[in-house]
Order: sequence, then structure tokens, then C-alpha cells
Amino acid sequence: MVGCEGLAGLLCKKSGGEEELGVFYPIRPECQENASRTRFRLRAGKTLSPRKWHAAFCEDGHLDIAKVLTRIQRGGIHPAIKGLVWEFLLGCYGPNSTFEERNQIRQRRREQYSIWKAECKNLVPVIGSGKFITTPIITDDGQPITDSSTNNDQGVHVNNAVSDKKAIQWMLLLHQIGLDVVRTDRTLVFYESETNQAKLWDVLAVYAWVDSDIGYVQGMNDICSPMVILLENEADAFWCFDRAMKRLLSSCLCVYNREKTSGAVQVQLACKLKELDGGEYLFAFRMLMVLFRREFTFVDALYLWELMWALEYNPNMFSIYEEPSAATDKSSATLSTKELVKNCGKFERKNVKTGTSGQPTALAVFLVASVLETKNKRILNEAKGLDDVVQIVEEITGNLDAKKVCKDALKIHSKYLSKAKMP
Repeated sequence: MVGCEGLAGLLCKKSGGEEELGVFYPIRPECQENASRTRFRLRAGKTLSPRKWHAAFCEDGHLDIAKVLTRIQRGGIHPAIKGLVWEFLLGCYGPNSTFEERNQIRQRRREQYSIWKAECKNLVPVIGSGKFITTPIITDDGQPITDSSTNNDQGVHVNNAVSDKKAIQWMLLLHQIGLDVVRTDRTLVFYESETNQAKLWDVLAVYAWVDSDIGYVQGMNDICSPMVILLENEADAFWCFDRAMKRLLSSCLCVYNREKTSGAVQVQLACKLKELDGGEYLFAFRMLMVLFRREFTFVDALYLWELMWALEYNPNMFSIYEEPSAATDKSSATLSTKELVKNCGKFERKNVKTGTSGQPTALAVFLVASVLETKNKRILNEAKGLDDVVQIVEEITGNLDAKKVCKDALKIHSKYLSKAKMP
């Protein structure tokens, strides 16, 4: 896999639409024949190129985020800089921070990640070794499992019983993370390397240790994988994933807490799914939990993510996510309403203007409605039960147009806002 930062400088001198996406996300030869067609294309003048990205920074490092968002919403992000841009879209850094402030934040975060990883390695030595486990290492009551030759070969040595509840809970998750890692994006050349698989496992394992309330659930591997691919430094990938999880969890929580559909078609779908005992739209929950990784190809899913994050971008995110004592970029928190609106994404701009910003109206929820609408006729006419709905929805895997889905989601959102204004 080609490093992002090295290519960014090289490709600044080249036109934006000439490079093949396969250079950045090569597929294993044996998987190419069955791979779904990627719809995303690099488009000169529309895609955010390395040259345009670097030109968006002023001399001390402040970022003209409004220009960046406009370009992303037109044509996505060039793969050479995708990870770097994501760090801003996800709120790892604020647009009004300087180069020096970001360097300080980055160094502090890397040091913190090293501390957490060392804690994990002290409990399970395989952490950070370039290998990972796929079999249990302790029993439910913390007793070491010593009859696993696989674990011994992988350098896992849990010789003593574990009594700490947090440690037991965490160690019981490690083999499940390993099993999911093996299945993650396995068509990509990147994961032919055990070292790269282990990097993904380490990030997920450390996250599960740090956030014991969430721990690890299946699907987090699909969210974390692109961060590991795009960001060379493991700690940077961890923090990018951490921010993505914060956004994701808020989206998933709101799917059950408010009416997410509006307009005749959406209301019909909602009624139909309730009639079929849709279990609170569990298949829609799956879409949210893995951010539509099943419905789009790998490249198109990344394109969808950055469109979504750009559309709902709010410059206050950094200050919201960061610990108050550690936040060095506080200027965004003092923006006037006019300045705030200017620097928000198109979706969030409407929320700010209508006073609904910060409420659980995540774009992902409207994307679910948009995806379902692509199959609305079949769901309304053919589905006799929830299994039929699931089968119909699964047929769209890898065949959706990310930009069209976002466009339709914005239309649904506009209808929702209009409905919300009604007395």
C-alpha cells in the first residue's frame, strides 16, 4: 500500500483525474473478477486534489474549511490526502488551529496512545508484536487457557488467573476481534500482510480497553479498517477511529428516538415495515453500525463517508470532542452565527439556521431512508415478512451511487424540516 503523505507531495504536481484508484486500493488478483464496479471517479476541477488541499492553508496553518467542504461535496477527496482530510472532517483538529498547535496535539495523542498500548501489552504480550490471536486466552472467570497451541505459538502467555473485572471483560473480547480482523476487507492486497492485520487488531484492542463501556462489537472492524489503511501512524489511525465512533454512536442512538421519515413514500415504507414486525428496523441499524459498508464498494463507501462528514461538518466539533483543558483551538467556539453557518456543511447549515443543530438528526438516518427508497416498490408490493425485506435490501449490495443517495437524503431532510416547522 502506498503511503498517503509521500504521495501527496508527488501528486500535487499532477492533474487530479489521471491516477488509477487501483494504485491506492489494489485488489487481490483472485478477487478482481467478482469485484463490484466502483462508481467513484477522480474528477479534475471537482475532486479535492493535493494541490487544492495544501493551498487551503494559510501561512501559519489555519484552514479555509469552507472551500474544502465545497470541493469535497462536488467530487470527494483524492486518495493521496484522504486520511489527512478525514482528521479535520472528524474533528481531530479544528480549522482555526495552527501547524504548531496541531503538532502539539498530535504528539500528545501519540504519547497517550503509547501509554494505553503499553497497559494492554502488559496484560497480553502479543499486543504490538505484529501478530494477533483468534482463540480464547482466558475463561469467563479469568482462568488462563493453557492448552491452546495456537496461543502459545503467537506468544500469548497468561500464566496467572485474572481477577480484575475490566481486564477479564477486555481479554474475553480479543479473540473475537481477531476473528473479525481476518474477515475484514480481505479482497484488498493491504490485508494480505499479517502485520497490517495485526495493526488493525491492535487499534481495536486498545480502543476496547480504553472505552470499556463500548468495548468491541462486530462491525467496528469495518469502520476502523479504512483509518488503518489511510493513516500510516497507528496512533493517528486510533484517534481518527475514536472520533468516527463518537459520531457513529450518536447516529445509531437517534435512529430509535425520532421519526426519521417524511413524505408519502417514506411514511408508506415505515408503515409497511411496522406491519411486517420489522423489529425497530434492525437491518437499518446494521446500515448505521457499519456506515453502509455492505451497500457500497470499498471505494464508494469511503466516498460516501466523506460526503456525509462534509455535509454535516460543524467547526465546533473539535472543541466538543476534546477535553477542555487540552483544547488549544478554542477560536471556533466563539464564531458568530454568520461565521458558523459559512463554515458548516450543507446539511448542518440547515440545522444551524433552523435551530436544530446538536439534536439527533444525523444525516446517516436520512441516508437509510434514501437507501430504502431505492427498493420501495418491491418492499411495498412483494415483502410478506421481515425476511423478504432483508433479502430485498441485501440485493443492493455494491450497486448504489453514493452521490445520488446523498442527494436524495438531503431532499428527505428538507421535507423533514418543513414538516417540523408545521404547527
